[in-house]
Amino acid sequence: MNIVIVIDSLVGGGAEKVMLTLAEQIATLKHNVTILSLANSVEYDIPSNLQVESLFTDRASKVDRFWLRKASVAKLESWFEKKRSEVGYIDLVLSNLDRSNNLLARSNVENVHFVMHNSVNAELARQKKLGPLSYLYLKKSKQNLNGKSLICVSKGVENEITQGNLITPSAITTIYNPFDLKKINQQASELNTNIPNVPYLIHVGRLAKQKRHDILFAAFAKLDKKYKLVLLCNKPTKALKLAQQYGIAEQLIVPGFEQNPYNWIKHAKALVLSSDFEGLPTVLIEALAVGTPVVSTNCTFGPSEILTGTLSKYLVPIQQSEQLARVIEQVLADKPNVTNAAILQQVNAEQVAAKYLALAN
Repeated sequence: MNIVIVIDSLVGGGAEKVMLTLAEQIATLKHNVTILSLANSVEYDIPSNLQVESLFTDRASKVDRFWLRKASVAKLESWFEKKRSEVGYIDLVLSNLDRSNNLLARSNVENVHFVMHNSVNAELARQKKLGPLSYLYLKKSKQNLNGKSLICVSKGVENEITQGNLITPSAITTIYNPFDLKKINQQASELNTNIPNVPYLIHVGRLAKQKRHDILFAAFAKLDKKYKLVLLCNKPTKALKLAQQYGIAEQLIVPGFEQNPYNWIKHAKALVLSSDFEGLPTVLIEALAVGTPVVSTNCTFGPSEILTGTLSKYLVPIQQSEQLARVIEQVLADKPNVTNAAILQQVNAEQVAAKYLALAN
């Protein structure tokens, strides 16, 4: 089959990483996969069996605005016509993130499914704080998905959409994100001399309001000073500046973007997630896969579907730094064995890829 995955860019981010993993697995199953990035920004290493093309030469930050939209949609449709002339029928198109969704939703491209990576309500609540124009842009972006086929990365996201009245999809299903668990463990075992030989906690995620580094830093400031905090994020200087406000800058280790985060995660005493909202937080599953205990806010959505059974006691209400600190102390004392977490049986990349490919039939 011929599959095209469309995404806003390939800079460091959860949705980008998820789609690269899925694409690589589909390619391994002998299908033709092309990733079409709207922007020409690429931070990840691209596997040799994947083809990546970009639609625009710039950052593509406004290609879906009303004064450019018609030309952008025409350019997208032209790209698909050219691709069809090269490879034949395109069996499956997966659209990711708002700009890509806005263009594809208005296009004549067929066999498109839209992947919902986050809580729609939480995204809108966050956008409202940025002003009415930002809010209306995002609200309209979500409404563009009316009558479309949606794939949600967690049951929580699916339930929110079906129980709400903002989007009425033509079809909706949940497919958990794919994880190449064998490859993750291989990379986790790679030697990295930059990893400190001191006890540390780790947080993986871009420096964005959603991730609530302020809550993370406030909680970390309450812990034993023997611990360091490793941040794998995209804005090290900004992170260090924020950490100074909490008196923890000296305890911070900020190596910047890492192609291989897994050995950093494996050697951590625990991974901490402090977000206000997610879709299905990839880093929680990656940590469990390499045997690292996890503490997470019980945000919408994902953590409660990942930390089940005895691991559910490491869930914390959002925006509660004192409680977060207490539960981090608890997980450090418990040292739970997490390698048999139930979620790991549901996210194997080959099984997930098969579910996506079934959409084309």
